[in-house]
Amino acid sequence: VQLQASGGGLVQAGGSLRLACAARGLTFSDYHAGWFRQAPGKEREFVAAIRGRSDRTYYADSVNGRFTISRDNAGNTVHLQMNSLKPEDTAVYYCVSRNRLRVGYSYNAIESYDYRGQGTLVTVSS
Repeated sequence: VQLQASGGGLVQAGGSLRLACAARGLTFSDYHAGWFRQAPGKEREFVAAIRGRSDRTYYADSVNGRFTISRDNAGNTVHLQMNSLKPEDTAVYYCVSRNRLRVGYSYNAIESYDYRGQGTLVTVSS
């Protein structure tokens, strides 16, 4: 299984970016998926998640209303649309996934996920 994150970059505050997580070796519609981020010197934190099949979504309070997670089943990709970006959104963003049939899923716990892609760096300038 391989998760490939892309779409990071440098953007001014107030701008937008769209991250993508492409999967190989699994079918995203059968998996829960999520995004976590880690800023320099800070703990890794939950950003957003989407359930397999139901597509129910969850967001951290800090991004709710600005970020949107979605799934493209045809492309086997999960996206994170990030609008109204702030300097505090600067971090390395990681995509994660977990088979939806496994019990005990906790959407905001990194240890709840089976797979993690390499990160993509998002830098928001003030």
